[in-house]
Amino acid sequence: MENANFVANNPDRCYHCKTGLYSHLQNIAKELGYPYILDGSNVDDLGDYRPGLQAKNEQGVRSTLQEAGLTKDEIRALSKELGLSTWDKPSFACLSSRIPCGTIIEKWKIDQLDEGEFLLSQLGLYQVRVRHHDKIARIEVMPDEIMKVVEHREAIYEKFTKLGFTYVTLDLQGYRTGSLNEVLSKETKDKVKEASL
Repeated sequence: MENANFVANNPDRCYHCKTGLYSHLQNIAKELGYPYILDGSNVDDLGDYRPGLQAKNEQGVRSTLQEAGLTKDEIRALSKELGLSTWDKPSFACLSSRIPCGTIIEKWKIDQLDEGEFLLSQLGLYQVRVRHHDKIARIEVMPDEIMKVVEHREAIYEKFTKLGFTYVTLDLQGYRTGSLNEVLSKETKDKVKEASL
């Protein structure tokens, strides 16, 4: 929240956040004598708009899962085979990615999103996203769980209005990564993709 480029929430927000994070980790790695910083990116991450990849490349961060050519589904299958308890853990991105580009990031918005997604997970929903559109909360869940949200609509509405939202909506297209990137221009996405290579 102290980084003005992050708070401004322009399309390159993730680049600024990751640059700060990786710079900090580089200092720790040097201090402890580690030759590399690793992240958990996989091959599927290359298909979406991800400005943080440019920061990763600039800082020399290694993505071993990506280097091995593994997709998210393959990682889950291997994790299950190894008996890891996290093999079917839902994906979770930075909460700031739920706020549309150009909308200032503020702590209270992050708190609203965190609490809203926690409430939905308490209903037993597997993969949830709450997108923050000022007074509107746009809920995304897996298509096969949409009816579960409808069944609990009154309780969800009551809890979300207590969090400060005026309107609570359900995205009928369902959960998808990067749904807020859908409104970004192809030119913006192409510039970031080119810089990340």
